[in-house]
Amino acid sequence: MSNKRGLALFDFDGTITTRDTLFEFIHFAKGSFQFFTGFLVLSPMLALFKAGFISNANAKQYVLSYFFKGIDVSAFNRLCGEFAQQRIPQLIRLKALEEIRQHLASGYKVVIVSASPENWVKPWADSLPVECIATRMEVVNGKITGRFQGMNCHGEEKVERIRAYLNTDEFTPIYTYGDTSGDRPMLALGQHAHYKPFRK
Repeated sequence: MSNKRGLALFDFDGTITTRDTLFEFIHFAKGSFQFFTGFLVLSPMLALFKAGFISNANAKQYVLSYFFKGIDVSAFNRLCGEFAQQRIPQLIRLKALEEIRQHLASGYKVVIVSASPENWVKPWADSLPVECIATRMEVVNGKITGRFQGMNCHGEEKVERIRAYLNTDEFTPIYTYGDTSGDRPMLALGQHAHYKPFRK
């Protein structure tokens, strides 16, 4: 019988939550008027993204730069903390939360692996508490640039970040949870992979 510790890797947006938290955060931070007028301005870029001419990472950076470029990082993190405390709990799938708690009770290492910025994913993860690997926002002279520090934590980058964070050979069994094609490389790490779970 193995004495290795179990590991559970969860995608965040759409897997633990019912919707994408990027848009929810912008709405929370900016209000309805700025949210809708901003996306009206950004609609040509989003059309190019939908058509496959702009990558997921670049589209997210366009959006984040439009809404948050130049904001002081302390003010940004304060908004993220408020969002994590006030809004994210309303978006959580209860079955996902139950699964996380069951893994914690079994002594598993639980890690959320998200393409969303760690600025709002990590405060929520810390509240459980579980660990977090997520996209990092670039900060220059104390200001958010809207760009990423390093790569968007999506697709194969999720696996790269996981392997930089821990040695998966030290864990068994490994459970993985995701809901999009960008999660499939991470799902492949698990002996127990769950695609689009917690829906019923």
